[in-house]
This record gives sequence, C-alpha cells and structure tokens, in this order.
Amino acid sequence: MARYDAIVIGGGHNGLVAAAYLARAGRRTVVLERRPVLGGAAVSEAIWPGWTVSTAAYVCSLLHPEIIAELDLARHGYSAYPKSPASFTPLLDGRSLLLGDGANDAREIGAFCADDVQGYVRFEREAMRLGAVLADAFDAPTAQLTDFDDATRGALEGSAAELVERFVQTPVLGATLVTDGLIGTYAGPRDAGTGYVLAHHYAGRALGTQGLWGYVRGGMGAVSNAIAGAAAAAGAELRTGSEVARIVVRDGRAAGVVLADGTQLGADAVLSNAHPALTFGAMLEPGDVPPAIARRLRTWRSEGVSLKLNLALGELPNFSARPGTAVQAHHRATIHVAPSIDYLQTAHDDARRGGVSREPMLECFMQTPTDPSLAPPGKHLLSIFAQYYPYARADGAWDDQKREAAADSIVATLARYAPNLPGAIEARQILAPPDLEARFGLCGGQIFHGELLPGQVLGERFPAATGIEHLYLCGSGASPGGCVSGIPGRRAARAALHALVEV
Repeated sequence: MARYDAIVIGGGHNGLVAAAYLARAGRRTVVLERRPVLGGAAVSEAIWPGWTVSTAAYVCSLLHPEIIAELDLARHGYSAYPKSPASFTPLLDGRSLLLGDGANDAREIGAFCADDVQGYVRFEREAMRLGAVLADAFDAPTAQLTDFDDATRGALEGSAAELVERFVQTPVLGATLVTDGLIGTYAGPRDAGTGYVLAHHYAGRALGTQGLWGYVRGGMGAVSNAIAGAAAAAGAELRTGSEVARIVVRDGRAAGVVLADGTQLGADAVLSNAHPALTFGAMLEPGDVPPAIARRLRTWRSEGVSLKLNLALGELPNFSARPGTAVQAHHRATIHVAPSIDYLQTAHDDARRGGVSREPMLECFMQTPTDPSLAPPGKHLLSIFAQYYPYARADGAWDDQKREAAADSIVATLARYAPNLPGAIEARQILAPPDLEARFGLCGGQIFHGELLPGQVLGERFPAATGIEHLYLCGSGASPGGCVSGIPGRRAARAALHALVEV
C-alpha cells in the first residue's frame, strides 16, 4: 500500500491550493481527482473543436492575493485582467445602462435620475466597505457576524434590495446592483441575508482593487492549471481518473483512503475538497462522523438554482439598445437581463411556485472580445448564468426535455434584447443543477457547496478541522465559503501541517 504524508481528495482549485502548500512544506502529497481533468468547477474545456470554454466558473475576483504571491502563480501561467466596463443592462424600450466606464457613469445614470449619480457613488463606497470587512474576516477561522458592529451586521443580515434602495431609486440601476446578492442563491432580492451575498462578491482583491472582477487569460482553467503547476513544482503528485470511494478511519483518526477500484492509499492526514455531503455522508461510515457534524449536515441548505448555458456564436449579439455586431464596450461587460428589483423577485417567486422562472435573471459574459484565443477566428463565446432553475423542481424532476425547454426560454428572453442571437448560435451546452452535481460533485447543484446566507457563512460553515483527527475539509463548504478564493484550501493545509509536526 502506497503511503503519503497527506492525501487531498478532489483536484478543484481549493484542493490544489492545499496540495501546493503541503508540498512546499516538504510533505509527500498526492491529489486524487475523479475526473480526467484537474480544476473542479474552475476549468477550461474544449467541448467543441477550436473552442476553450470556462464550463462552470467564468470570472475571477476573490482569489486571495497572498496565495497568488506565495505560490508564484504568475510564473505558472496565471494572468488576470479587469473586466471593463463592469456591467451592461439593456431595456426593452431601447434605453440601457452601462457602468464601470470611468467618467461616463455619471452620464449613464443621470439619463435616468440625476439624484442617483451621487447615490451610486455612495452605494459603491458602502459595498466596498462591507467587502473589505469580509475580506479581513476571511482569514479568521472563528469570525462570526456577531463580531461586527451593528450597522455592518444589519446590512449583512438584511436584504440586498434594502441595501441598494438606501442609495438609489432607478429600477434598472437598483436591479443591476442587486444581482450580486443573488448569484447562486435560492433567495429573492427582498429576502433577508442576501445583503451578505452581495458583500461577499465585493470582497475580492485579486486584481489589486477592492471588489473588482476580471477575466483570466485562457479561461478559468488557467487558474487551476497555475495552482496545479505550483503544486507539481513543489513535488505534489497529481492523479486524475482516481475516484475516492471511502475515507479510512482507525481509532478516531483518518488513516488513508480506498479508491473506487479498490486501491488503498495510506496517509498521516487526509484533506477533502469534496462537498460536505460527500465527505461526511458518502465517504465515511456513519459511526465515524462526529455527532456535531452529523447534526450540521442534516440542516445544511444546499439546493442550487443556477443553470449554466454556454453558447458558441457566429457573431456578437446585436442589442437593439446599442446596435452593431462589431466589438463595442458593452460586449466586454457583464450583460444583465434585470430591468428592476421587482422583476428579480418575481423570477424567484415563480420558481418557488411553479418549477422555474418564466422570466429569468440572466448574467451573461463574453471573454472572447478581449481574449480571442478562446474561440475560432471571428467567433464568440457567450456564457449565460441563469436563475432561478431549482435542482428540485416543483413541476417534476429534470429531464432532457426540460433542459432544452429551459435553454430555449433563456435564449428567447435574451433575444428580446438582441434579436440576432438565435440565428448566431452554432452550438450550445446546457448544465442544469443536476448536471453541475454529476459533472463537478456540486451536491444539489449548489455552486458554493452550501448557501452563502447567515447561518452558513464565515465561522458558521463547516470547520477545516472536522473533529476526526487528521481529517480536514478544504473545499467551499468550509469557512469562509464559496467562490474561487483558495482560502479554504490554504486554511486546511495550515491546520494539517500543524498537526503533522506532532506525527
């Protein structure tokens, strides 16, 4: 039986971060990834000849700057650049709102409401403040919402709509800002706790500016590839096609793993990048799971509502509000279908009542205008993140017909704003929540390994140290939570290294 100092289950970005730190500390480390490719949900795949698709995760912001520096990721191919402008929200009446284009923000907002020009500035200042508070707390494993002052805690525990409407009144501006509080979350903009989700998405500093979002050259797989390169350079062994069936526990202590093919590997420490439900519910014998963890797992909220639709386009979308198929500023921005906060709340309420949103919230990204290497010459990749499409539909389980119908509805919705879109589609990939579960191990299709809502954030998430000696959780289900940050991986590696000193 091969033996290691540390085994890392799952080659997602957090597992790779953990492996890199363990290997850099001189520990013999192996990463075991079920799929034939490393990266988990931060992966680039050639799903069509000539195309490089960020299949799941698509933008970067929360990757910890210290991880980028400490692992020297630039040397291993990591290169991120700002997404500019920030957002584009078209309306059916021919108007539109383009933000993040410097001095033009005042003109764009002022065309709707002069008072909202300064309101937007004040909102951005407050959102950045909240994001900075969270970013500082991410490195504190026991941080709680109760640690914050009343004003901060009130904003985080309240709704995203309440936070936004304190500053602005224009429906399209309010909806554009609120979307950051809804991504990956089965809640509406007026539901309590979505203020935290919004602030979490302003916590990133990967591009040197608080809250700034950007693209990674080569797609999101380049993030994972760079981390994998750092881990391999430090001596970590990276195995794909290696599915872990069971974590071996002896006398209350993790002792290794058994693979699906029966291979046994021994280790002094085991770190799991898998979803908590897989780690504790599938890979461990029930009697080995600590009672506190078992209770937490029974109440853990982890139902996904996000559908990812990737479209290969023969030409850029031609928006009625800003016509043309040549690259323009709005093609580089996040494109929202979100005309008002009420529209977004209705999209959520529809899903609760009838299965899926009749008029969904859409966040659309096109990296090809700034990185044409991702598509054949003259072609473009449109990545659509759509809500609300619950894992457990009220109208029955997902099947191929429902997948196709959802994709058709999304395309038809976007075509109301860009009429040429249906005719420009050359291929499409549909990933409903069950597909995200099957492909990436995201139980329930939940992209964060569990809701990022109060009760499941910061130190209220699963701890890195699981209560089973020398077994650690290094995925997004652990504190401080989801998005491509690498923090859970680094935190688990540090805990494991501390314990291994005593072995």
